[in-house]
Amino acid sequence: MAEATEEVSQRHAIAEPVLIRGTGLLGTSIGLGLRAAGVEVLLSDPSPSALAVAADIGAGAVCDPAQAQPGTVVIAAPPDVTGQTVVDSLQHYPHAVVLDIASVKVAIADQVHQAVQTGEIAGQDATRYIGTHPMAGREKSGPVAARGQLFTAAPWVVCARPDTAATALAVAEDLARVLGATVYRLDPVDHDRAVALVSHMPQITASLLASRLQNIPSQALELAGNGLRDTVRIAGSDPRLWVQILAANSTEILPHLYGMKADLDRLISTLEDPTALGARLDVAQLIDEGNRGQARIPGKHGNPAQSFAVITVLVDDSPGQILAALQDVAEVGTNVEDLRMDHSAGYQVGMLEISVLPGQKDLLVQELTSRGWKVL
Repeated sequence: MAEATEEVSQRHAIAEPVLIRGTGLLGTSIGLGLRAAGVEVLLSDPSPSALAVAADIGAGAVCDPAQAQPGTVVIAAPPDVTGQTVVDSLQHYPHAVVLDIASVKVAIADQVHQAVQTGEIAGQDATRYIGTHPMAGREKSGPVAARGQLFTAAPWVVCARPDTAATALAVAEDLARVLGATVYRLDPVDHDRAVALVSHMPQITASLLASRLQNIPSQALELAGNGLRDTVRIAGSDPRLWVQILAANSTEILPHLYGMKADLDRLISTLEDPTALGARLDVAQLIDEGNRGQARIPGKHGNPAQSFAVITVLVDDSPGQILAALQDVAEVGTNVEDLRMDHSAGYQVGMLEISVLPGQKDLLVQELTSRGWKVL
């Protein structure tokens, strides 16, 4: 089970300078965040253009390999080369803590262990390595999309092994905290098993559904609401990256795919004869199982998302309307627990969905209505 660690302290254990090997979205975002916290950062990347962009936007200084003596090395490379880059860093920087941020952990840890077995690196060197995984990102990629606040309040999983040095663990956790993340500890196997369902399966599901949209008429897509947009939002991810992730974690993903296939086969069989005895009950049970699973996803402060009431306010598509609505909510004395925006197709209005505590809903509806807002 994941264990959240304590709040960030004023001091940190990060050994400087920090060398970031890989200046894509995550590597550059780490550099920006560390630089903002006053940490010295060096950058390295096989792509001269990506490296130049990351340096130009302030993520760090370009590393001189002949002079570099990093205290910490962060591997922000694609998953299929992360393991070898970890081994290379342990060889070339004998006094540095080496950590990676790839989204799979067992395959990389096994590659480091294999390097010890073959004598490529010493066993003592392997203790300086620790696997981590920041659960943050954007649909956009590359250093131009980087944000120093990308990891704020996001989970950052730290996967220490039994032989991991205490110094490496301290550096990894403090680096995550300095970037504003919430640190969780998991065994590498437990990590890969968890992300198979909570991260990798959503990507697969979104991509499969979005692929069905390729050939439908444009007029049909004009009917799409937030249900479709929310479901396929992550389908715009980088195919090259996901080829590597899914291949590396296939062992943990396959049981979930087989389980989903069984559910689909069950639903298909039911819908082939929807008026048969028990068919409607079977469909209701499938939907109810989804209700119960969805209800387990934590919302604000770890509370179930369904513990909040939602009201929908129509706002004109003009400057200042959203701010004006939220100002009126604040004047009523109601705290906004969550917020989202939808748009009505063909109309110049938006639908502002405001989540509040259930006991505040009726008063807020009454007050907003009296102030001229149309509450649906």
